[in-house]
Amino acid sequence: MQFDKKGNNPVLAIGFLFKGLNLLTSPELRKFIIIPILINVVLYSAALTLGYFYISDLIDQFIPGWLQWLSWVLWPLFFISFFIAGFFTFTVLANMLAAPFYGKLSAKTLAMISGQAFANAEQPLPKVLIAEAKRIGYLTTRALPLLILSIIPGINVLAPFLWALFGAWGMALEYLAYPLENQGVLFSEQKKLVKSVRLGALSFGGLAVLGLTIPVLNIIVAPAAVIGATLYFNEIKRD
Repeated sequence: MQFDKKGNNPVLAIGFLFKGLNLLTSPELRKFIIIPILINVVLYSAALTLGYFYISDLIDQFIPGWLQWLSWVLWPLFFISFFIAGFFTFTVLANMLAAPFYGKLSAKTLAMISGQAFANAEQPLPKVLIAEAKRIGYLTTRALPLLILSIIPGINVLAPFLWALFGAWGMALEYLAYPLENQGVLFSEQKKLVKSVRLGALSFGGLAVLGLTIPVLNIIVAPAAVIGATLYFNEIKRD
């Protein structure tokens, strides 16, 4: 399998996320969306609660006394970095819990747009969870250096931008994985395919990250991104 180079078009990629949002109200997809949305409600509510009570104190602890005079600059940078890192962590956890449902949602979306009968095309549950764990391992090994950078005064001015880029790449891999796994494409091959349309994938993932950081909207962005990624995949795949 290959991806057509038109997948590198940011406008094309972003457009499919909006199409995914529009299809959330589709009666055919509704039963595949309800449980993931409930999972997102619970986890993002927990993230907001923890953030409200603990992140401010945590950030203050990382600003050394000799830099307190710069706290008006450093505090917002710390907050943005921890906010993005925290929501990225909760997003990965939410996606892991909802992965079996997202596989079905992707399969149903592909069946609906192709006009074919719905087939339970997604991989068995153990295989889905193993694939999700591999993605988490891949992302974690790259997130840890960013987390360390985020607490180093001076250098951490770059952290928010690097977190945003990392989040966009991670979400592109995450949401394109569902239609790819339904086609039997393993994680190592998934990375190669997504890299071949890097600019489009980063645009899609970046818009998804932006939506995931907006309270209330983030509850529906994930299933919309699964639908959008499936439409995107269907448009650019070449057997």
